[in-house]
Amino acid sequence: MKTNLLYGQNGLEIEVPDNAFVVEPKDLPAMEDEREAIKQALRNPIGTAPLREMVKPTDTVAIVISDITRPTPNHILVPLLIEELSHVPLENFVVINGTGTHRDQTREEFVQMLGDWVVDNIRIINNNCHDKSTQVNLGRSKFGCDVYLNKEYVEADFRIVTGFIEPHFFAGFSGGPKGIMPGIAGIDTIMTFHNARMIGDPLSTWGNMVNNPVQDMTREINGLCKPHFMLNVTLNKEKEITNVFAGELYEAHDKGCAFVKEHAMVRCDERFDVVITSNSGYPLDQNLYQAVKGMSASQKIVKKGGAIIVASECSDGLPSHGNYAKIFEFADSPQGLLDLINNPEFKMFDQWQVQKQAVIQVWSDVYVYSKLTDEQVKGAMLKPTHNIEKTLEELKQAYGENMTVAVLPLGPLTIPYVEE
Repeated sequence: MKTNLLYGQNGLEIEVPDNAFVVEPKDLPAMEDEREAIKQALRNPIGTAPLREMVKPTDTVAIVISDITRPTPNHILVPLLIEELSHVPLENFVVINGTGTHRDQTREEFVQMLGDWVVDNIRIINNNCHDKSTQVNLGRSKFGCDVYLNKEYVEADFRIVTGFIEPHFFAGFSGGPKGIMPGIAGIDTIMTFHNARMIGDPLSTWGNMVNNPVQDMTREINGLCKPHFMLNVTLNKEKEITNVFAGELYEAHDKGCAFVKEHAMVRCDERFDVVITSNSGYPLDQNLYQAVKGMSASQKIVKKGGAIIVASECSDGLPSHGNYAKIFEFADSPQGLLDLINNPEFKMFDQWQVQKQAVIQVWSDVYVYSKLTDEQVKGAMLKPTHNIEKTLEELKQAYGENMTVAVLPLGPLTIPYVEE
């Protein structure tokens, strides 16, 4: 049978065995009037007064957004926030791009993310996690590091965080407090947030918010300089808005996570020999670093010794910035990478993504269908494929005629699980 994977901006149609098990979240329709729904959420929020009533005309307002690797519809959210706060002069606003450790966005990319009007009328800055002069030290985290957050955010009279909520491979769910930590944090803080112990904790996983150290740390740090207001949405596979959660940070985010969990969790009766996944298409599949999320979702239901095939366009390469590609040079196997990263003396930013990937590779083989060269894929200790159907035929030689196959067309927008 044919199935369509979210891949790049146009998708990818592949042929899979007729008995393949397709794993998808419940497909929710777009809201009939998303703009009106957002306006009503701002005026009738969860756990706070209406947004307009909370902000004085003299206030400076910081709006934190997610970067270009996320499909948050900030071209809708940010103009509506500014419209709702029309009593505040435009020069009092600053939009802070929550890059975390990712690269800066260009003006053209900001136009793509926010629209011409916002770029032409509102001051926009990229968070720089490496520049302490742009950060404020808020004290010490119980997780063992100093807490640095963006100075313009900390010093604003009123702080707003935007985002969208989806399953996340070590924070449980994205959105909410993750917009601040790691979105606008300093590198010293991010390195602890993503250290081997935090990432390696079995409770740091898809859909789990209970005693998850990564989620606990992001909430602790948000509490040191909390956003006064959160505006998050949920999206379907067409990246259309399906619900809006606005108001007090933790209460509104919890409600959003419960909504996503109800629709995104899919139970499987058993593990599969082969799992084919997307990385949920553009913008999340822009590079191989992000594609680890699709691999991680697949690992939840692939047999030990099985195979994962991930289709991720990787139009932005590995990427070229950061240390993701470099770390693979320090070992000759996935287990060697884990041994290296679990050594407390080893610290290099981006190690967390390599750690997650190596755990998956110790469990199963991983094939990558992308625009990357074979050398780039092999350099990350992965196996390139240029034809998914042909790779399936080859895998049948290893797993036999009764090879079981699952497909995650939406990739990490789905949380498949097996009760074991």
